[in-house]
Amino acid sequence: MPALADTHLRQVLAAMAGPAARPREDQLAAVAALVEQRARVLVVQATGWGKSAVYWAATSALRASGGGPTLIVSPLLALMRDQVEAAARAGLRAATINSTNLDDWDTVFEDIAGDRLDVLLVSPERLGNPGFARRLPQLLASAGLVVIDEAHCISDWGFDFRPDYQRLSRTLLGIAAGTPVLATTATANQRVTADIARQLGPDTLTFRGSLARSSLRLAVVPGLAALERLAWVADALDRFTGSGIVYALTVAETERIAGFLHSCGFEVAAYHGGLDTAARQQIEDALRRNALKAVVATSALGMGYDKPDLAFCIHVGSPASPVAYYQQVGRAGRALDDAVAVLLPAETDERIWAYFATAGVPDEKRVGQILAALADGAQGLVALENATGIRRGRLEGLLKILAVEEVVQREGSAWALTGQPWTFDAERWQALGAVRAREAGLMRAFAAGQGCLMRFLQEALDDPAPRDCGRCSVCTGRLPEPGVQPDAARVEAARIYARGQDVVVEPRKLWPPGGARKGRITACSEGRALAFADDPGWADALLPLLAGADAPATQPVLDGVVAVLGRWRARWGARPVAVVPMPSTTHPLLLDSVAAHVARVGRLPLVDALRWNGPAPDPELASAAKVAALHRALALRPGVAVPAGPLLLLDVRYRSGWAMTVAAALLRDAGATSVLPLVLHQAP
Repeated sequence: MPALADTHLRQVLAAMAGPAARPREDQLAAVAALVEQRARVLVVQATGWGKSAVYWAATSALRASGGGPTLIVSPLLALMRDQVEAAARAGLRAATINSTNLDDWDTVFEDIAGDRLDVLLVSPERLGNPGFARRLPQLLASAGLVVIDEAHCISDWGFDFRPDYQRLSRTLLGIAAGTPVLATTATANQRVTADIARQLGPDTLTFRGSLARSSLRLAVVPGLAALERLAWVADALDRFTGSGIVYALTVAETERIAGFLHSCGFEVAAYHGGLDTAARQQIEDALRRNALKAVVATSALGMGYDKPDLAFCIHVGSPASPVAYYQQVGRAGRALDDAVAVLLPAETDERIWAYFATAGVPDEKRVGQILAALADGAQGLVALENATGIRRGRLEGLLKILAVEEVVQREGSAWALTGQPWTFDAERWQALGAVRAREAGLMRAFAAGQGCLMRFLQEALDDPAPRDCGRCSVCTGRLPEPGVQPDAARVEAARIYARGQDVVVEPRKLWPPGGARKGRITACSEGRALAFADDPGWADALLPLLAGADAPATQPVLDGVVAVLGRWRARWGARPVAVVPMPSTTHPLLLDSVAAHVARVGRLPLVDALRWNGPAPDPELASAAKVAALHRALALRPGVAVPAGPLLLLDVRYRSGWAMTVAAALLRDAGATSVLPLVLHQAP
């Protein structure tokens, strides 16, 4: 059997990396354990070490011995596409089952039944799909090997923990002892490694090596303002050879950075989870061909993306943990002797970390509301939203957690209780919060350059042999060009670009069910905002006004609002006949100054038509509850004549859009022909 493992590993390595490739000692030991001992194996090794060669070689050997196909659970569609191609290079027939190829499922299962496939790749979310779950027992019974790729996702403590991965402990890992299981990751510290091994079983064999990446030159450029970061990236792309990835923390930021770089003449594309599968694949392929200088991406382009000659990786903003950062920079320099990885920390980093740290933690009170609502029988999302008052995104996240814990289940398009009791595990979530806080502290120290950057990452991942790299910006005292400060002309170009972008405010389209108003919303037209989210063009002028004590708008903000109106007016069907400010409880001086300026410049009457009759609703309320509360709290002032014609409706912030929608409906009821929202800041 060891000879069988060695033969197939050498064949796979030759097919994937060329005839000169030689097996690593741990690669051979892991393949032999899977093939000979039918063991459960955990491989924690650096990106580029060759973890995939282990499961391709084990698959090849097991199939040659009459074993069934390999089932690989893989977390990303981009990763699955790469793995199908890699399997073909290794001489294996592979297919995927995911949410984008439902029409192919029957054919794939027929090929499995006919022994025409060597590898089946599935996403963890498929494990919760009723249609797939019905076929899973038969699939597991025939599997010759089960592989959990990016296995840090099955651990609460993993930087990219995903609730659906927890199903693995109760399904895939519950298979008969005779089926070998392989878990692989490049991003697990000792706590995560121990947790994965515990879930795999007491006899798990762990192969863990050094996580140092000798080809990477790490650097941190601290202290840059938002516009300076944009300019720095553009200056760097002028100087860096090859192609690479620019990472950002939010979807909005990827679009913004990509737009600016494109305005500077670079071939770039924005990449995030909001793109459809075809668009993402097109961008991935263009980057592989070096048709793009860079892809500006969220973490959606991360695990497993295969471009060995990726020459640079720039982070605009810090990931929430050194482990996440290590995983992303691991895309670069896999087949190069030298690749650059630069971090540009942002002043907004910690606020974004805090948001993502709490997004996956269940709220005991809200879970109780969901369970109480379902006690009367199965309900769809809309009915649950109305019954609980929990906004849709939060509700869906809580239902996913409860489904993974088998407290609720899908019944067609509805959700129902399973009868399994639920207890809030306060100790578990408090411990997780403590870990996330510690990771944030480590990332803060990394961004401050407290010691060799590569050694810092190794120690954060509990590498058994950390050492100074001698190549990073801390070890050498040198930063990659453009160094500490970007070109001043580029900074000004970034300011002009950012302030010149149209921020479109999309109106609400349908009234939530159960309220007094029903059907399509016609009261509110498409609007505009001066700034969106952490807009770098307005980071110095507008955002401090919103964060500080109420004060009148400064001249740059007033000029910016007029510029927005100037660009927007070509889209008006008819010129507004009046300016109407929303009543503001937080920034009345700011809003009144903007409304007065717009009215004066536009030579329009200023009509103070709206008032609050009660407190503004909780922003966390679901849509139906929020609209009902707004109808109680927002009203027209008695005796005010609302002009007939289009109205400009001004507000400071636009979050859910329901306040302006209800206000627009009141104005339309009073005679306005249309309402055009204009806001200073649109929240993401």
